Amino acid sequence: MKVLMIAPQPWFSPRGTPFSVLHRLRAISRLGHEVDLLTYHIGQDVPIENVKIHRIPQIPLIKKIAVGPSLPKAVLDFFILMKARKLVKQNHYDLLHTHEEAGFMAPMLLKKRKMRHLYDMHSSLPQQLTNCKFTTLRSLISTFEKLERMTIESADAVITICPELYHYVERLFPDKFNMLIENVADNGEVFEHKPVSPEEIKNRFNLNNHTILVYAGTFVAYQGLDLLIKSSEFIIRQNAATKIILVGGNDDQVKKYRKMVDDLNLTDHFVFTGTVQPQEVPDYEGLADVLVSPRIEGNNTPLKIYSYLRSGKPIVATRHLTHTQVLDDSVSILTDCTPEAFAEGVLKAIRDRELTQEIIRNAQKLAEEKYSYRVYLEKTKTIYDFIMDKLD
Repeated sequence: MKVLMIAPQPWFSPRGTPFSVLHRLRAISRLGHEVDLLTYHIGQDVPIENVKIHRIPQIPLIKKIAVGPSLPKAVLDFFILMKARKLVKQNHYDLLHTHEEAGFMAPMLLKKRKMRHLYDMHSSLPQQLTNCKFTTLRSLISTFEKLERMTIESADAVITICPELYHYVERLFPDKFNMLIENVADNGEVFEHKPVSPEEIKNRFNLNNHTILVYAGTFVAYQGLDLLIKSSEFIIRQNAATKIILVGGNDDQVKKYRKMVDDLNLTDHFVFTGTVQPQEVPDYEGLADVLVSPRIEGNNTPLKIYSYLRSGKPIVATRHLTHTQVLDDSVSILTDCTPEAFAEGVLKAIRDRELTQEIIRNAQKLAEEKYSYRVYLEKTKTIYDFIMDKLD
């Protein structure tokens, strides 16, 4: 098929949805389809066979986009819509494949055209408005709810990226073709990288003879870094040799959390790497004694959970829906969303080696059976075959 994919994102940049778009493109390319990708003017070009990148014009005053909804994003989405209308007039596309709020544009782009529509649903956008602290205005949230329903209605099929979203769509539209495809793909398969040994990183950050906790991901509020930092007080009282490595975060976010650590007199126990390339993240995961995910809000599973499962390291995570739709007590240590409880979970992972070896074995087995790239590619083929059948 000839596909127009619209990703209203800074693509590529190392964060959630752009990662998902990247791996979706690679899978679709491997299946032999041709894709025009329309995205923001911001981001790094990643060459993928059968994929041509189209960007909106440079907007000089907008040089970066924060995670979640924002007014600058709304401005860029206007230009996305204008460029998309131009592309569909100039080209014959079989399929419109939209991500996130680009789905809102589908009814306008599909009008009087024979294109099919596949909606790639990474989250519930009305929920994002509150999760990202964008607004509590009920009228705006209600508008987004109507737009989201209109988007799903316009789609021939929907991709959902976590069980909660899958059940959400199934409940609202039980007759809709709805395929759950988790974001399990390994970034190491995309970017060339010479692995750095754990010893080299330990020497770089003076981590020798320490118990090492690693968090990898974005630094937005719903990820729960405040919870992790507060829990570290309890952890360090029991295990003074603990070092906590926070992998990721832009300069402003690192500055904010570094101040929080300083105010708690925990500076010597934390390492902030700042933004790292996605292919470097496994290097940090590899030196961990414990991998942590303290997320406190949302319903989509963090991307890191799938690499954590493969890592051969014990996982400590909050017992929150965002985790429990993938994790359970057989593959991880789950805790209540309080600093004391999270600290207790981490200390259990440090001390109980028999338990951690058991959950590591179970986690790797789960990753291979349910969250492998083979399964990911098979599911992508299934939903694209469904669309192709509708074209006949």
